[in-house]
This record gives sequence, structure tokens and C-alpha cells, in this order.
Amino acid sequence: MISETDLQVEVENEMAADTVVSEDIENTAVTPPLPPPDLNEPSLYINRELSHLEFNRRVLHQCSAPHPLLEQVKFLAIFSSNMDEFFMVRVSGLKQQVLLGITKSPADGLTPREQLVAIHRTVTQLFAEANACWAEQLYPQLAAAGLHILKYEELKRRQKQRLRDYFEREIFPILTPLAFDPSHPFPHISNLSLNLAVMTRDPDTNETHFARIKVPAILPRLVPLKPLDPDELLPPMVQKFVWVEQVIADNLDRLFPGMEIVAANPFRVTRNTDMEIQEEEADDLLLTMEENLRQRHFGSVVRLELDENASEQMRRFLAANLKIGAFDVYTADAPLGLSSLWELHRLERPDLKDAQFQPRLLTALRADTNIFNVLRRQSLLLHHPYDSFAMVVDLLETAANDPDVLAIKQTLYRVGTNPPIVRALMHARENGKQVTVLVELKARFDEESNIEWARQLENTGVHVVYGLIGLKTHCKITLIVRRERDGIHRYVHLASGNYNTITARIYTDIGFMAHHEEFGADATELFNYLTGYSKQNTYRKFLVAPVNLRQSMLELIERETAHGRQGRIIIKANSLVDPQTIRALYRASQAGVQIDLIIRGICCLRPGLPGISDNIRVISIVGRFLEHSRIYYFHNQGDPTMYIGSADLMPRNIDRRVEILFPIEQEGMRQHILINILDIYLRDTAKAYLLQGDGAYIPRATLVEDGEPLFNSQEWLLKNHALLNAD
Repeated sequence: MISETDLQVEVENEMAADTVVSEDIENTAVTPPLPPPDLNEPSLYINRELSHLEFNRRVLHQCSAPHPLLEQVKFLAIFSSNMDEFFMVRVSGLKQQVLLGITKSPADGLTPREQLVAIHRTVTQLFAEANACWAEQLYPQLAAAGLHILKYEELKRRQKQRLRDYFEREIFPILTPLAFDPSHPFPHISNLSLNLAVMTRDPDTNETHFARIKVPAILPRLVPLKPLDPDELLPPMVQKFVWVEQVIADNLDRLFPGMEIVAANPFRVTRNTDMEIQEEEADDLLLTMEENLRQRHFGSVVRLELDENASEQMRRFLAANLKIGAFDVYTADAPLGLSSLWELHRLERPDLKDAQFQPRLLTALRADTNIFNVLRRQSLLLHHPYDSFAMVVDLLETAANDPDVLAIKQTLYRVGTNPPIVRALMHARENGKQVTVLVELKARFDEESNIEWARQLENTGVHVVYGLIGLKTHCKITLIVRRERDGIHRYVHLASGNYNTITARIYTDIGFMAHHEEFGADATELFNYLTGYSKQNTYRKFLVAPVNLRQSMLELIERETAHGRQGRIIIKANSLVDPQTIRALYRASQAGVQIDLIIRGICCLRPGLPGISDNIRVISIVGRFLEHSRIYYFHNQGDPTMYIGSADLMPRNIDRRVEILFPIEQEGMRQHILINILDIYLRDTAKAYLLQGDGAYIPRATLVEDGEPLFNSQEWLLKNHALLNAD
């Protein structure tokens, strides 16, 4: 039996246990919920510069992807050119911030100095991969295909003699060795020029001297080797070359007679080319831009590329005189400046290149050659390069010759060389049309070309303007005003890409032609904003940066957020950087909205983060064509909104550029873009890369099960686009 005392103890113990349990329940009940994650937390953002480098890594990856051989070579040239631009603009900008003591960091929290350290680590790895790609893969494969790039030590004596004759005839007369001694200052090394750093010794005094020889850019980088004997017949596909700097290095005795050549090392410098333009103080923006372009060649050095066989003495000597640290010196055991490999891509070897294709002409324009009659009946959607850019040129040429056309207004950002669009505009002015053209002089690395075309347009009487102070005009728009029987009518062409016939063959872009009263009215008011003193802040249909685009984009995302799990967003753009937009997308994902982002280049959003971006997927497509179109789709519970245009989701585009997004209002056209463009890209497993939460990209092909065929969106569009009925 249990004694009364024992019972009392047991009851007291049970009561104590109940108290503990009740306290636990009470404590559990009052435990506050976890606070929502802070969407400003730096760990939620990928650094812009490192994301940019990851894009260049994807470009480099194409050198090993299944492309024809010369296309692989092309991608190595593009990678090299991209890295040049990255140093000229992005690295130089960070270095300036460090020098000025700026410590403000972007959304990811890295200071300028920390970014430079991370960039150096990544770039060193990328350059090593690029050099290995050339030496171990492309170089031997080119030889196997009959394209031999010989090293000088591999040449026969008679070949060297022939090259010496070529040197005497074609190279020697234009070379200018520049000495460095007390009577000769260290020579200026121009941006991206290829040079030889030559160390000589005077046999009489045993003194060493430095000289620099610039390899003239007018010379071919790859010197062709002809057969030794006229009767020697090489197989038709066999061609032999040698690097021009090696030809010069082997003949230095002609430049320094009587001197001993101690060393001759190729080197190359990259300078800061990001120009600061004080527009408010400029009396003439055209003249100011020309002066800035001249100064660009004298920007501070941000990178030295040097042959890895150069001695430590040579490395220190060049670094000291170029005023850079060891951190800025990159050595290579491959030829410097591999962007020169474009010379190989220009060879007539169709067997080693992508097959040619014929862009489509829209059915409506084949049936009626008067484009204005067609546009009165229907709007036209163009998807370049699958649709021919010739239709845009024809629109301008038709307008130039049409006696009923009264005026043409157009923006030009990058027009390239010998542009038919510019010729059509000049022809229109000669035919008495009122022609107004906004030429963006600040289009980076196209400034000189744009200045030249601006002068030519002015010389023919075209009214040329240069945009707004403090803003780049990046929108792509043409307005044509025409008198017809029932009054004045306005026609527009709007696009995501430039009025450039060259890029239209290699960039994917969307264009839209229409006879649309509200679009025409918005276009008229936009040009008044660009050319006059208009403070227009509302538009009927257009989203215009920096006026209403940011707020409208955020409202569209927030509308889908309110729909929760029924929400759907698809965005195709070049870059996603803007922190405010990223936070809005994070909130939409938290609400259950399904979001697909097709971002070719820089993406600072981290997908797949638990509780933050679980519902966001990001892919990047890098293939034969440069993905350049911008498409914004919001499902809106079956009443969708879709915009096309020139704007990426970056602070510079939204706040410091004039951009346009325009709506696609026809249901059939929206469905075509959704099903035959966006969905096709989302299916890609051959050229798509999947962004991970840590900022790395995984080729989607590696996730496909063995035996399952890969889907290439660009190839599909090449094969099927002519069958699609978008017009």
C-alpha cells in the first residue's frame, strides 16, 4: 500500500510536472513568430561585377560547346574583347573609387576595394582557362583542320627568309622604335595596342637599354605564309600563318644594328576609358565629346598583359613606368589580345562556320509592297534575326520617297559603319521632308562613329539633336508623319534593338511597326521631351524612363504579388541589377507568384533561397545569337499585360537613360510572343545555364537525363520561325 505521505509526495510531483508542462505550453503560446527576412540584407544580392564575369565565363564556355570550329574561335575573340571592355570601364571605375576614398557599397555590401580583390581572383582563373583553351584545344584543332598557326622556331630557314623579305618590304618602313633614357622619356603606350618591350646591350659598353616597338594596327595580326615554291600545291583547305609580333622580334637586328638583343617580350596595356563629361558646362556637346575621345587615349593604366617568359626585371620595369602595382600585371603563355582571332573567323571556310540562313520577309509585305497600306490594316511584329531587318530599312526608304510623308523623327544609339538607315534619312531630307534625328553621342565605344554620322546628317540639312543633359537616350523609336485623304496619320517603329544592320544579323531583338494613334501621340510627345523643353510626365501607352517606368514596373509586379499563387511573371532582359526591383520580385516569390527570369548577362538576384526566392528561376541563354530582346509578361489572372522595349532592369536604365517600353495589346500577338518565343526559351536545355543561389551557373545540359535530346531554342527558331504566323 501507498502511505499517505508517499501519496502526498506523488501528488506534489505530478502537480509540479503539470506546472512545468503548463509553463511550456504557456511559453510556446506566447513565443512571437520569426520576423520576416530583411530584404535589404547584403547576402541576398550577387555582386554586379562578379555576375558580369560569370557571363564572360559562359561566353568562354562556348569555345568548348558544340559549335563549328571557327565559331568556337569567334567566342574566344568575343571573350577577350569583353574582358578588355570590363577593365576599361568597370575595373577602372572601381579603381577611381578607391583613389577617391569612396567606401559606399552596392546592395551586396562589397566595398570597391573588396570588389577589386574578388575580381582579381576570378579574372586570374578566367585568363588561365582562356589560355588553356587556346593552347590545348583550339590551336591543335585548327591545325587538324588545315589552319596552321606556326611558332617561329618551327619555321624552315627558307620560310624565315621569305618572312624577312616581307618584313623589309611591308613592316620595317612603318616601325618606329622608341628609346628610354635620360634624353627620351618613357614612351606613351596607347590603349590596347600590341607592343614589344625590347632590351638591348651595347657590346662596347656592356650597358643595357630599353626600347618600345608598337606593332601597327594596320598590319594583319596573322601573317600568311605562302608556299616555298611556286609549283608547290598545298591542299585547298591548308593555310599557314605566323604571328606578326614574332616576325618583328626575329628581325630586330634591322632596327637596332650593332646592338645585342637581350630580350623582346610582347606586352599590352589597358587604360581607363570611362569618360567624365561635364555636359552642363559644355557650350557644344559635339566638340566636347571629340575632345574627350582624344583624352581617352591618355587614361590611367588599369592592366598590363605581358608574355610570361618576360624576366622579373622586365616586369618590374614596365610596372614602375606605367605606374601600376603587381596586382595589375597579368602574364600569359598564349598570344596577347586574342580578340585578333576575328581574322581567322573572316577566312573563307564555310565548312568551319555556322550555316548561312535566309531571314524571313513577312507575308503581309510580300503581298503588298506599300508598307503604309499594310500598316493601316494591321500591326507587324518583327523578331530579328529570324525576320529580316531589311523591312525596317524599307520602311525608312519608302518614307523618304513617299510624296505624302511630311516628317520623320528617329533616335539613333548605335548605327555602325555605312548604315542604310542614315542614308535613307539623308535622302528624305533631300526630298524635302522634315527630318529630326536624335544621335546619342555618349553611346560607349560608338562615339566616334556617331559623331561622324551626326556631322553628315547636319550637312544634308537634317535637324540633329544630342539628347538631354545628364541622360543617355537609349530608346529605339521612329515616328513617320504622313498626309492622307482623311487627314494626318502617324506611323511608328519601336524596338528593343539598335538601327544597325550588322547587329540585326547577330542579335535577337523585337521590332514593332504600327499605325497606332495613341502610340503616335506618345511618340510625338516623347520627341518633344527629347528636343524641346517639355516636362511631359504622363503617357497614354508608353512606359518611359526616367519618367514613369520604375513606378509602373513596380506596380505590375505588386499586382501579381496580390494574386499570390495565381500570379505569373516572365521577364526576358539583358541584365537585372536594380535592388528595388529585386526586392519587389522577392516579395512576389514569397507570396507564391511563379517567376521565370531569362537574363542573358548580369543578374544580382539570388534564386531558390528558402522563404525568399523559392519560386524564382533564372536562366541565361548564350548561343549563336546574342540574346538582346527585352520582354515583360504579367499574367494578371488571365488578363495579361506584356511590354516590349529597350529597357533593362538596371538603375542606369531606369533612372539615367531615356527608355521606352510599349504594350503588346493584340491578343494573338501576345500569345505568339508567349508561346513561340518565351516558352521556347524556357524549354532550352542546350544553350541555357541555370543560376544557383551562390551565384554560379550550371549548364542545363548537365541536368538532362542520358539519352534525352537537348533542345536548342535558337536552332528551333531558325527552323520553325518561317512557319509561325505572327503577322
